[in-house]
Amino acid sequence: MSKVIIEERGQVLLIGLNRPDKYNAFDHDTWHEVARAYKLLESSSNLHCGLVYANGKHFTAGLDLPEWTDVFSSGEWPAIPADECDPLGLRPEHRCRKPIVMAIHGICYTIGIELALGAEVRICGRGTRFGQIEVRRGIMACGGATVRMVQEFGYANAQRYLLTGDEFDAETALRIGMVQEVVDDDKVFDTALSLAENIAAQAPLAVQASLDSSRNYLLNGLDECAGLVAREVPLMQSEDAAEGVASFKERRQAVFKGR
Repeated sequence: MSKVIIEERGQVLLIGLNRPDKYNAFDHDTWHEVARAYKLLESSSNLHCGLVYANGKHFTAGLDLPEWTDVFSSGEWPAIPADECDPLGLRPEHRCRKPIVMAIHGICYTIGIELALGAEVRICGRGTRFGQIEVRRGIMACGGATVRMVQEFGYANAQRYLLTGDEFDAETALRIGMVQEVVDDDKVFDTALSLAENIAAQAPLAVQASLDSSRNYLLNGLDECAGLVAREVPLMQSEDAAEGVASFKERRQAVFKGR
């Protein structure tokens, strides 16, 4: 049985964690299968957005710790081969250049939070429980949480959970910015899919330019990035831009081709 299920749904790539008997804990196979799925999304001209979800009762219990003792001993994450992207997006040169939506339910611990914080938009169910619990295991979060939780939640909100390992619920996650929408547990996948399809339906070049600009700001700050926005003027001369104007004038749905 595959530990990650891959399915193309129109222009959305569905990436399903599939170790329900292990609460979708990440072993090496799961990690690399997700990394290859991200690369498939990036490489396909037909796929414009990814959706990560999970089968079973829980999104993920985190890392399957006994499987990762060799990594912790080495002090380095696995290398990123040519057929993979970095699922955490910590290495910019290996980050998937297309947007990712997360559909989260049940428990979402450690690497699950870090995987989600590497995505663009997160949806969760009302019963979801989050936990960055590494300090309770004698280690620290090493998949980006110590940076991205500060970035997304604010310093004190991040430390409230990084330093205690305490769980937080869906409403807290919405308040501090971990998720952008909370829905009934049985509506999580459909809500996230609708959002992913909405993103995928937009002009691919415009989505890519918007994403690149936002990520550049997070990496380099306002002073470095503000002047770069003007460089996207050639985007306004694309076929998709002309189609966007034409569809507005003709009061119809735009048909974008990524050119």
